[in-house]
Amino acid sequence: MLVYRLCNPKYSNDLSGTGAAITGGRWNKKGRAVLYTSESTALALLEVVVNIPPMFQPILNLLTLEIPDNLIVEISEGDLPSNWFKYPAPTILAQIGENFYKNESILGIKVPSAVVSSNANIILNPNCNEFSKVKIKSNEPFIFDPRLYRKSY
Repeated sequence: MLVYRLCNPKYSNDLSGTGAAITGGRWNKKGRAVLYTSESTALALLEVVVNIPPMFQPILNLLTLEIPDNLIVEISEGDLPSNWFKYPAPTILAQIGENFYKNESILGIKVPSAVVSSNANIILNPNCNEFSKVKIKSNEPFIFDPRLYRKSY
C-alpha cells in the first residue's frame, strides 16, 4: 500500500515520529512518536491546509511511502465516539491510538479523516518491530498552489 505525507523538507527523511511526539495529536498522546500519513496526496494536502494560518505558504516535500498493509488495523467511524471529528480532538482518540501503539506487531492504524471522513489517514508506529518494512518510494518538492492561501474577499 502506498501512503502520502507532506512535511517540511528539513524533516522529509525523518520517519521517527518525533514531531508528533513533541506536540501530540488527534491520534497520539504527547510523548508518543507516530507518523501521520494519508491514503491520497489530496487528503495529505487538506490535512496540512486546515492546520496552517491563512496567507501562509509552507515549503513542503511530498513523501510517498510503501507500507505492508497486512500490518495495519482499520478503525471504522462506527467504532468511534460520536464527537470523534470535532476540533479540538476528544482526548479519547489519543487513548484509542495508544492501545494499538503498545502492540509492537501493529505497524499502524487506518482511521477516518476528520477533514473528509470518507477518506482515511494511516498513523504509523515507528516503534513497531516491522517498521523497517516502511520504504520511502519518493521524496520530492511539492508545489503549493497559491490559490490555497490567497486572501478571502
